[in-house]
Parts: sequence; structure tokens; C-alpha cells
Amino acid sequence: MVKHVPFTGGEKESLHAALARHRDAVLWKLEGLDDDRLRRPVAPSGMSLLGLIKHLGGAELGWFCLTFGRGPTSLPFAVEGDDASGWHVGAEESVEDVLAFYARARAAADEAIEDLSIDATGTAFAFFDGATVSLRWALIHMLEELARHAGHADILRESIDGFTGDHNWG
Repeated sequence: MVKHVPFTGGEKESLHAALARHRDAVLWKLEGLDDDRLRRPVAPSGMSLLGLIKHLGGAELGWFCLTFGRGPTSLPFAVEGDDASGWHVGAEESVEDVLAFYARARAAADEAIEDLSIDATGTAFAFFDGATVSLRWALIHMLEELARHAGHADILRESIDGFTGDHNWG
């Protein structure tokens, strides 16, 4: 069932619903693919659909948990000095492991979004030099991130097996 952003919803409710739509669209692009195809690097950068999901799980934990002092104090797969470490899926990581990680990250992010005020502030993680950001900003930033990567998922999936389609109207 495709989630829709409420036409007259509140700000936080609408942003959260839009986030859920893009999360589901990215996962939809994985449906029907076997382990080999999910891991297959399709782009010159080495990007794979499974690596994209791992990256998004890290982004969810980072922006909604680390930024607001909730949950883990670091990303579980971060390698010092390797900014792309969250994109790599090791042979020891099963598809189920990566999908479970993404589900846990989403659940932790959802809990933070529900608990915090839209105006709550935290300290940005990663590349933003410790800037103070609001939950509103983090929601907008993560929506941008998800929308961008949903487009990547479209291209990766089409490159793998020719599948195209728009999850948003299903």
C-alpha cells in the first residue's frame, strides 16, 4: 500500500509521511531480485542496490539519532578515513542483515521523529562541522537524500533487469 502525504496535514506529519513514501519506494526497487543482483555494482562508482540501502540506514541513524543524541554514538560500519564505508556490503553481510539494519534504523528514526518537537535542535553529524540543526531541517535534508537515492535506485534497477515503474501511484 502506497503511503500518501496528507493534503491538509501538519508540517511534521506531512514531512514524516513524505519520508515514509520515499523509504518504501527505494525498498520496492529491490523486490524480486536475488542476492547476486542486489549486490551487483552497476554504476562506475561501484554502487549497488544493497549498498544504497545500507547507506540510507546509516543516514537515518545519523540524522535522526546521532544528531539528536539518541541511540548509538557512532555508525556500526563506519571506517575511519573511508567516507564510502557505508556503501560497501561485505561478503559476510547477508541481504537479510542489511535489510534488518535498515528496518532498525527506520524504527529508531521514526521514534525520534515522533518524540521530538519539529523545532528541537541537535548537533549535525558528518560533513556539517557540528552545525546546530532543527528536526525540521533534518527531515527536509533526509527527504532530499532519499529522493536523490530513489532516483539512483530507479536507474540501478533498470540497468539490472530493465524493470521500470513509479511506486508513487501504485
